[in-house]
Amino acid sequence: MFCLLLAMTASAQKRAKYEFQRNLPVYADSLIADFAYPLAWGNSDITDFDEWRQVARQKVFDCMLTPPPPPARGYETKVICEEQREGYKARKIEIRLSRYYTVPAYVLIPDGKGPFPAVNLLHDHGGHLFIGKEKMIRPLACEDSVVIKDAEAWLKGYEGQFLGDYLVRQGCVVFSSDAPMWGERGQKEGVQRDRYDMIAGNMMMYGIDLSAYMTYDDIAATDYLASMPEVDARRIGCAGWSMGGYRAWMLAALSDKIKVGASVCWMVTADEQMSFKYQRTENGGFANCFPGLRRWLDYPHVASMACPKAMLFINGSQDKLFPVPGVEKAFQTMHDTWESQGHADRLETEIWDIPHSCGLKVQERVLQFFRKHL
Repeated sequence: MFCLLLAMTASAQKRAKYEFQRNLPVYADSLIADFAYPLAWGNSDITDFDEWRQVARQKVFDCMLTPPPPPARGYETKVICEEQREGYKARKIEIRLSRYYTVPAYVLIPDGKGPFPAVNLLHDHGGHLFIGKEKMIRPLACEDSVVIKDAEAWLKGYEGQFLGDYLVRQGCVVFSSDAPMWGERGQKEGVQRDRYDMIAGNMMMYGIDLSAYMTYDDIAATDYLASMPEVDARRIGCAGWSMGGYRAWMLAALSDKIKVGASVCWMVTADEQMSFKYQRTENGGFANCFPGLRRWLDYPHVASMACPKAMLFINGSQDKLFPVPGVEKAFQTMHDTWESQGHADRLETEIWDIPHSCGLKVQERVLQFFRKHL
């Protein structure tokens, strides 16, 4: 009883003097004022764009810490199950992306003679870790009924449509895999959202960044996708919503295999994201944190490494996660980069009158962009 009372008292204890508020340090504005981004295109002394991209990309990889070791015998793949759907095949596979682990994934392949263009679909965060790839592609019948029902329920943010099944019916091979901590790469004890940050911290004790592992895996998975005989390796795109949108522009920036990218509801500048100016319950987090990177490059600077690739960015004016002023500043930074290289027509940025979502009209817009560029 004493311990219970002590715990209840401790949870409400406050000191008159403090250093953190709303999950931020009270000196957040001073930290933001010191953001100089010396390696950003236009700030750096490097004037050759290809040379800049090489140097800046290496800085990103340095901040991503130790990469997972590659598999000893290539991307060994095991087919778990397969089914024929109307106009395409659906497969569940496991790929050895690292010497440490295999990764579960879904692949959709159109009927007919390939090779086909392909899209690596990156799933969202949503604070919902029970499913991953199943957010993007309708689960196969071999999955547990609980997984199938959960995936169907999650479609609310996509207005009831699996984006992967939508794209494969338009003639694209579609790939989607679980990110670390999601789906079949989660915790033995079951989903415990509050343990995510603890696990990410423990991973750093091994010299590993959990968010970086997600990006490393996305790069490796794209390499695998390019090796598939059904895929035209010259026409591979990537897309995602929310955390999947972040993953999409990161992947486009860091992988030469990606030719086109579409990011929905994930772009902002760090000064607006990490500020006290907005009544927010969420700012940054381990899901998109590379140690020290903000001292060199902001989000749009990293995304600008994708130039001159064709890129589509859509954000929502009602999206409470990404303040519009920060979105507009990020979009302008990227436009300045594409324009400086003579490719202004290959970057399209749009702010829609929508909340944090990826509805049917947004998915149609992504499809139109892929048709134009992929």
